[in-house]
Amino acid sequence: MTLRLLLVGLALSWAGWVVAQRGGFSGGGFFGGGEIAVPEGTRTAREVDSRSTGTPQWTNAPGFEHDVFTFARLRYDKDPSRPGRRGGGGFTTDFPDSDLNLSFRLQQMTSLRVDPDGRLIRLIEPELHHYPFLFVSAPGALHLTEPESETLRNYLQNGGFVLMDDFWGEEEWENCEAVMARVLPGRRFVELPLDHPLYRGVFQIREKKQVANVRLGIASEQTGITWEREDGKEVHHRAILDDRGRIMVLTLHNTDTADGWEREGENDFYFHTFSEKIAFPLGINIVFYAMTH
Repeated sequence: MTLRLLLVGLALSWAGWVVAQRGGFSGGGFFGGGEIAVPEGTRTAREVDSRSTGTPQWTNAPGFEHDVFTFARLRYDKDPSRPGRRGGGGFTTDFPDSDLNLSFRLQQMTSLRVDPDGRLIRLIEPELHHYPFLFVSAPGALHLTEPESETLRNYLQNGGFVLMDDFWGEEEWENCEAVMARVLPGRRFVELPLDHPLYRGVFQIREKKQVANVRLGIASEQTGITWEREDGKEVHHRAILDDRGRIMVLTLHNTDTADGWEREGENDFYFHTFSEKIAFPLGINIVFYAMTH
């Protein structure tokens, strides 16, 4: 897949644009970004109804439908031997709005052309290699079979990039770490330093800030609480690197970045505090890094 990745003129004053495009902020009535039932065979985020304030539509020039970036989300199964495990969400957490809203931001705020539908994909699907960026939601619940682990290993070793987001506390971290130890034996996660090029690719990011879920985020104006668990107060951006230092896997732990994408139109305070200042700049920087390395 050929992509033209010259990013231009990113405006930092997002709010006026959002109000103009979405007709103002909602006064409430949140639908929730937890797990939902998505029929097997669903291929795109566009096939699933919005669970927030709606998702934008756009098209690309005829003939360039495949010369685009596609936000691809991994569809995975939970471990059937651990039905009672604590929390953890699943592959549908924050789906489909987060995928489509971030895609639209990339389309509208950069020169990157973006697939308007996104992709929901299993590791066993042969066209996986068409999507160099793969998003994994709630990896605290991630479970892979041995064939899936082998497929993901090959994907990563051949240039693929995986972003994991929205998992909290030590139990969920331990699950993610154990799964990835089977995918990439001998490689360990390292904390990504703030002088890494990822943090200055498009926006200058100087701090690893926590994105609260929309309920906690709105309340945080009074409470100051943005974390979901007592053992999840500190944000970590941990990565697995290849032999040349390229990030293969990036985890955003103890933060809900995708809620900042998904719930951007629901509340003015939440938008300005979490979507505008943290979630979208970080998401755009990550995609820029993934597609240029």
